[in-house]
Amino acid sequence: MTLNATIPTLDGDASFGAYVAQPEGTPRAAIIVIQEIFGVNPGIRQKCDKLAAEGYVAVAPDLFWKLQPATSLDPDIEAEFHTALDLMGKFDQDTGIRDIEATIHHIRRTLGVAKVGCVGYCLGGRLAFMTAARTDIDASVGYYGVGIDGLLHEKHAIAHPLMLHIPTEDGFVPRETQAAMHEGLDDHPRVTLYDYDGLDHGFATETGQRRNEAAANLADSRTAAFFAEYLG
Repeated sequence: MTLNATIPTLDGDASFGAYVAQPEGTPRAAIIVIQEIFGVNPGIRQKCDKLAAEGYVAVAPDLFWKLQPATSLDPDIEAEFHTALDLMGKFDQDTGIRDIEATIHHIRRTLGVAKVGCVGYCLGGRLAFMTAARTDIDASVGYYGVGIDGLLHEKHAIAHPLMLHIPTEDGFVPRETQAAMHEGLDDHPRVTLYDYDGLDHGFATETGQRRNEAAANLADSRTAAFFAEYLG
């Protein structure tokens, strides 16, 4: 199963696919899982399934639906990695945030779950920051978000808790960018940053060559505690 649900856009003139994992019984809250550049692939769907096992409704919207619907790519296959880079280059991030906002509305109005958080990876980590700044989401987590230093002018709009996981040897996030993130966000009352020394981009992916088991488990435990505190 890849995408098993549809969500109307904010304008209501179209809809896009999503993968939804439901918990047993009444959900604690809902969490939007924001894709990497590889789409709603098996790793992202596995993230959703794990969150559902913890009692959350987990929803991964297909943010590349206008470019290549139901994108599902493997980062360890070179040709698919290059396809992902091409899609990222064409992707309109502002439109993506509108689709994430539409997902928030869908969860609250259609699924009937009031508390909504998000967790994003890679591109999704950047979008998680943007979601925290541009929507009324209740809590946000970003893993190895790219280019967040260029978004710091939006930090004043972050009204709800945000956590960012930063690997110090991220090939896509230079040390200068990491330093700018700390300088701009360390004193923000709603933002928490965690560094992971010596680790590279993608360390918390569910599958594939990039995963570092110990660090992934540490980061995920922090994320779980964060959502338990702010989503219930």
